[in-house]
Amino acid sequence: MDPEHGSVPGRARSQRPRPTPREVADVLRARIRTGALRPGDRMPTQARLADEFGVERSVVRRALRILQSEQLLANVSKGAPATVAAAPPGPAPVGPAAPPQPTTVALASRVTAAFEAEHVEIDAVCLTAVSLTLAIGEPLRRIHAGRQKPAKVDVRVLLPSRSIDLAFPVPVERHGDTDPVHDRWLAMRNAQGQVLRHNLLALRATHGIDVRVAFRALPFTPPVKLYLLNGTEALFAYYTLSRHETRIDQESLETYDAQGIRSMLFSFAHGTDQRDTTFVEQSRLWFNALWETISSELELTS
Repeated sequence: MDPEHGSVPGRARSQRPRPTPREVADVLRARIRTGALRPGDRMPTQARLADEFGVERSVVRRALRILQSEQLLANVSKGAPATVAAAPPGPAPVGPAAPPQPTTVALASRVTAAFEAEHVEIDAVCLTAVSLTLAIGEPLRRIHAGRQKPAKVDVRVLLPSRSIDLAFPVPVERHGDTDPVHDRWLAMRNAQGQVLRHNLLALRATHGIDVRVAFRALPFTPPVKLYLLNGTEALFAYYTLSRHETRIDQESLETYDAQGIRSMLFSFAHGTDQRDTTFVEQSRLWFNALWETISSELELTS
């Protein structure tokens, strides 16, 4: 199944593939770079991280060692929690000078920056919304800590329709009328969308923020992912397919799928130069056209 389908805190399900040490490290790295974890802060305990990501402690330890090798953490051991090293790298630059980075690294940083605005607007085209749900976690933590508080948040997400024949993920060889790969993708799409919507709408009650979250269904499988932030920044990545071995209901299946959370995001900022400005403007036109024409109502139910 698409590695984009990472775990979401509190919503781990047995049918989901468990994150690898590298994927856990990607999420924790994003928290350090966005300032959710600051220099000198203690990391959560390994037991707590294992519970959050739904993995064994050995996976967490390997993830922490990856970050230690990047000089982002200190005092990684089996005893006391590790600490965030001094002067970690800051958020990635945007525009032509910005190198592409994996989705989990780049998106969290840019979404957190977008939440500094009074009116936050996020539009996304993607396969399951896992990357966006993970990235939203950073500004949510800041809001609950009193470090950010936008007045209004509008989020629109375009996802593939449940009724189409997906281009991916698909089994390499299909047997019979059932399609467990499609069923699993649908369960993931619905679960991630529900988590994203619930976490954002909860800000109404807890902080009095005006929040609107809407989903619509596409009649095709998007070959790319696109995130538009406050109408001024576009983050773009390709879904690159490869062959994977996936276990579904104790059965091993060969599938064609994409590396979602590790897809490299390219950043384009409005006003940087004519190239970037045009890309952002055309991306907004493309998204709005899909939203207003061929997309349809989407219900996040099985």
